[in-house]
Amino acid sequence: MKAMDIKRWAIAIVGVFVLAPLSFAQAQELTKYQERLRDAHAVMDDALHVPEGIPHELLDKARCVIVIPSVVKAAFVLGASYGRGVMVCRTGEDARGPWGAPAMYALEGGSIGFQIGGQATDYILLVMNPRGANSLLHSKVRLGGDLSVAAGPVGRDLSADTDAYMRSEILSYSRARGVFAGVSLEGSTLRPDNDANRELYGRKVTAAEIVKGSEVRAPASAHELLSLLEESSPSLKS
Repeated sequence: MKAMDIKRWAIAIVGVFVLAPLSFAQAQELTKYQERLRDAHAVMDDALHVPEGIPHELLDKARCVIVIPSVVKAAFVLGASYGRGVMVCRTGEDARGPWGAPAMYALEGGSIGFQIGGQATDYILLVMNPRGANSLLHSKVRLGGDLSVAAGPVGRDLSADTDAYMRSEILSYSRARGVFAGVSLEGSTLRPDNDANRELYGRKVTAAEIVKGSEVRAPASAHELLSLLEESSPSLKS
């Protein structure tokens, strides 16, 4: 073998060893976002199939659903807390179409992420009107400031007038130790997780392009969550 050929082989082998850790890290990142979608499905499934869960009547009126599965070890950072999750919205004109591709989101603030006995807390937010949905697509919003938020009711039958809850742009719920409850998230913020969206879809794509764009396909890891929402609430009811 000529010296030049040996040199080329050596460069190629070095390149493989240099790039292999990077490819492995990228695969791990993708797996993390896929797991986030699967965790979101598990949380939403529980919320819709327990007696004291989220009323289907309210889900039928929601334009978007945000699910934030919490992680115990990441709940507190110097007094501040955060969670990472996913937003899914109804597509079509006036949200009359099926549930669309998921966009990754971040929930941050001092009032979230509390734990009881080391158990993580999950959050579900129902976005109830067009203003709430559109505001979330483009920038960070403060709950209770930029958008109104209220603790959502639980249970199969609503004891209070549903219209009272519809005046809020977002209804929020928490789950700790398997128990669902309405929870106030005033002061917390929601924003698109742009880095996660880029990793999940393999290119730079905004939350608005994901949620409203017909050219963005949902990843396979989101199919369980989307199927659950389609089965539970196939159409928007005004």
